[in-house]
Amino acid sequence: MSEFKRTTVTAALIYANGPIHIGHLAGCYLPADIYVRFLRLQNKDVIFVSGTDEHGVPITIKAQKEGKTPQEVVDYYYKEIKQSFEEFGISFDIYGRTSDPVHHKLSQEFFLKLYQEGKFIEEVTEQFYDEEAGQFLADRYIVGECPSCHQPGAYGDQCEKCGTTLSPNELINPKSTLSGSAPSLRPTKNWFLPLDQWQPELEKYVASHPEWKSNVSGQVKSWLNDGLKPRAMTRDLTWGVPVPIEGNEGKVLYVWFDAPIGYISMTSQLRPDWEKYWKDKDSRIVHFIGKDNIVFHCLIFPAMCMAHGDYQLADQVPANEFMNLEGDKISTSRNWAVWLHEYLKEFPGKQDVLRYALTASSPETKDADFTWADFQTKNNSELVAILGNFVNRAFVLLDKNFESKVPTKLEDSPLEIELKKSLSEIPDKLAAALEGYKFRDALVYAMEVARLGNKYLAEAEPWKLMKENPEKAGHVLNYAIQLVSHVSIALEPFLPFTTQKLRNSLGIAKADWALLGDFESIPVGTSLKNPGLLFEKLEDDVIQKQVEKLQQSKQQMLLQSKQPNPIKDTVDFESFAKMDIRIGQVIAAEKMEKSKKLLKLTVDDGLRQRTILSGIAEHFDVDQVVGRKVTFLANLAPRKMMGLESEGMILMAEGQDGKLSFIEPDSSIWNGASVS
Repeated sequence: MSEFKRTTVTAALIYANGPIHIGHLAGCYLPADIYVRFLRLQNKDVIFVSGTDEHGVPITIKAQKEGKTPQEVVDYYYKEIKQSFEEFGISFDIYGRTSDPVHHKLSQEFFLKLYQEGKFIEEVTEQFYDEEAGQFLADRYIVGECPSCHQPGAYGDQCEKCGTTLSPNELINPKSTLSGSAPSLRPTKNWFLPLDQWQPELEKYVASHPEWKSNVSGQVKSWLNDGLKPRAMTRDLTWGVPVPIEGNEGKVLYVWFDAPIGYISMTSQLRPDWEKYWKDKDSRIVHFIGKDNIVFHCLIFPAMCMAHGDYQLADQVPANEFMNLEGDKISTSRNWAVWLHEYLKEFPGKQDVLRYALTASSPETKDADFTWADFQTKNNSELVAILGNFVNRAFVLLDKNFESKVPTKLEDSPLEIELKKSLSEIPDKLAAALEGYKFRDALVYAMEVARLGNKYLAEAEPWKLMKENPEKAGHVLNYAIQLVSHVSIALEPFLPFTTQKLRNSLGIAKADWALLGDFESIPVGTSLKNPGLLFEKLEDDVIQKQVEKLQQSKQQMLLQSKQPNPIKDTVDFESFAKMDIRIGQVIAAEKMEKSKKLLKLTVDDGLRQRTILSGIAEHFDVDQVVGRKVTFLANLAPRKMMGLESEGMILMAEGQDGKLSFIEPDSSIWNGASVS
């Protein structure tokens, strides 16, 4: 990084149509914040830019569902998202909006420059049109079967199940989300960016960055190998940045044309010398994104900048994979998510616990899984038992024996020599991991400082030395408190709330990377203030509450999605009357060998005992069945199954959650009673 004078860090603009969840945080916002905090620790010239993407079809769809205007939707979610980020400690220099007039103006100027220089292809193409709604349909207003994985409900631009990028005409049986009807095709004029013409330059650009993560370069090269095609940079919509060409009302800039320009327009609002952060060759641009945004940041936005000619291209695009939740893909529509605004309310003061857990299991190279059990373990076994334990022991011993002041040092013993040697290896390893966007590894190196502290105290035993050699005990605690200061530096990018507490306790105004490893940074005699317990143990009932909350969400979605089966064809009374439905009682049951589904039931039907094989073994254990009154079809033709003859069928009801239940009569009903 030494060849660059300054760094511009961006984090993906999120749609302002819903709150933030842990998938968003782990995908790009937390890694970006860690990286920026690391640069600031070194007093680097860095700006951190992000905001909400307030255009595009997801916004208008949300507005229609809620009966609001798009502006009302984005105003609400911008405020909520911005507040959640601030409370969580994501330290943007500016968090802007693409609905801002400044952004509209800059986006239109960008578009006009390309238009006036002939960089677009003007084309009349046939687009899907909803006859009932009376409007052209953008990608997200069209759903159908994915041609790749055949999942129903894929959008016209992407299948959310398999991640394939699509165009509307590739969908099988496309339908309009507005009316539900099959759309027709109508001619319309739009402006296309000829990506195929820029492919040679894009290939050179990608080849010049062999250091990009494999998931990034792999996806980009796949697109290049397939051959790029012109892509429309305008849409037939009313919500968005209006196309700045007279006579083209009802057309707006494609959301993926104006959204990345948002990074630039937001920077322009941040400071008057904004241009040097985007146009100067001494400036470095780093885009933090999720893997679903790779093609836009690595091909489309660079092609736009190449066509414009004034802007620098990104030096790095560290994209993470997806964070799953309890073994299932995070889904906002199914409410299968841990929402940041809810977490902040339910776990007040525990921002750093979530930051730690998400970083420790960051989806850097493959999809990762967040579980509440792991969250509890990370808190209890690492933050409490390692970091909190070390800091607490050091401060308690100083409070008790040295009036909360830093004691004098003596001559170093082999313990201190070994401690200094071990610590001296950490800064370079930590920096290399952070500069390489390996935040999981970096967190391990940073926590190693606290581990060294615990090891040092355990070996030096200052509590014993207080009786034998108080001065030596003071020497040990001086080293311990210097280590606490090192903790406050090494963990600053990851745990900003905790490290600020430590600096307040140590009387340090600002964290400084240069002091990591300096064992003289806290002078002798400095008055200290015990920060108290940094972390609290999370009990099982707290975690279980969160697990149950998720299960309730899953149950609710199952109930909402489950529909009654259609009524079967009508039968006449005579046909129905032939069915002999009776009440019986299960007097014996056993599992069938080599079958997961079948139970062998012996049923007392009032006349005799009969054998019925029932496919309920996955729903009931044997001891849950014996003694039950059951309703069964008595005159069903016997059927041979697995070498046994089944003489009837137990009647069951399926709940909305897919579980079976017995249709049980009142206990007073006698065995053999007919159901009529």
